[in-house]
Amino acid sequence: ILTARQAGIREFVIVVGYHGDKIKAILGNGERFKIRIRYVENGEWQKENGISVLRAKESLNENFILLMADHIFDERILKVLINYVPKSSVVLAVDRREALPGDTKVLEKDGKIVDIGKNIKESNCIDTGVFLCTPKVFNYIEGAVKEDKTELAEGIAKASKNKDAEVFDITQIDSYIPSMRKEIKPFCIDIDSREDLVKTKSFLINNACKGKNDLLATYINKPIENFIVSKLVNTQITPNQITILTNIIAYASTFLFLGGHLLFASLLTFVASFMDGMDGKLSRVKLASTAIGNVEHAFDFLFEHSWYIGLAIYLSNVYGVLPILF
Repeated sequence: ILTARQAGIREFVIVVGYHGDKIKAILGNGERFKIRIRYVENGEWQKENGISVLRAKESLNENFILLMADHIFDERILKVLINYVPKSSVVLAVDRREALPGDTKVLEKDGKIVDIGKNIKESNCIDTGVFLCTPKVFNYIEGAVKEDKTELAEGIAKASKNKDAEVFDITQIDSYIPSMRKEIKPFCIDIDSREDLVKTKSFLINNACKGKNDLLATYINKPIENFIVSKLVNTQITPNQITILTNIIAYASTFLFLGGHLLFASLLTFVASFMDGMDGKLSRVKLASTAIGNVEHAFDFLFEHSWYIGLAIYLSNVYGVLPILF
């Protein structure tokens, strides 16, 4: 939901069944996320996902993005699909990577889906679980359900037989992200187990690290930052709180320099240096960007220069003006 919000989506229809009350209790009407959420009940949640999609039919009368609730995906995929002009009833975002066990495989030719399913013999891409749909897609799903085919892929297969299903290849998206100073391939991850969840969390934290850093930042700060962020990501601690604590520690170091406590001051500058990378990293992993985060680099500039000033004043008081000049 937060990834979709970052891509510009503000209205959500969530189909709930198993533990639906718990989901509603956590998400509410979406107000605290600055979005709007409507719920649709699926009393047949034990059946395949085609039934769940069909339950949303009455709530959707225009083009919509269809997402799987157990997938983590790259917001760049959604940004492209939101502005995509479909030539078919459904556009499926596909990846060219090798299929893994459990993946829904896709055979496409000239941009059209030829076949789709977990057990098809021939394929050249995989289903990411991200779709751009027109309301007409419900006709194909209904047709599949009438034949006791209740998987979403079986409804998409019906559309493909009518040459009415196309693909969008996510590998066409530029991998380089200027703000991160590195390449990150567009991704979509299906989470089916606790092991998948642990791997995905590690993947997201590594992706949140900026590229082209110095040796200290890469080989010392980065492992410390990643370890601490992995512990903080499931807590209520916010990036802004990390920013405030970092500044308190940084300016404490300045006062220690002024007082001549150079060893302790230097240790605190090291602590501040890796904490300085944690707020932005935590923000990117939790998708919790803030106004303070947008100007946080200015704070870094101020406290870093305060260290030099504090040290210079101390040396000047002890040894005279010469250390400041050199």
